[in-house]
Amino acid sequence: MPVRIRLKRIGAKKKPFYRIVVADSRAPRDGRFIEEIGYYNPTTDPSTIEINTEKAKDWLAKGAQPSDTVKALFAKAEFQPK
Repeated sequence: MPVRIRLKRIGAKKKPFYRIVVADSRAPRDGRFIEEIGYYNPTTDPSTIEINTEKAKDWLAKGAQPSDTVKALFAKAEFQPK
């Protein structure tokens, strides 16, 4: 089962809010996920990024691959997985 760390969009129209989740790569974007490890709110100034680093490190150690957007959020939040 290929596992990805990616964003799940929630929130109203024109007011996005994202959860950072660990999900099977075959699952739909806003569908079933394994675990929530943080959130991202682009509507605040500056953007709010909250990541549970222990859970993120654990999933990365298990082989989960972050999406390109999540990699950028990790860098923005100054989270170094290794």
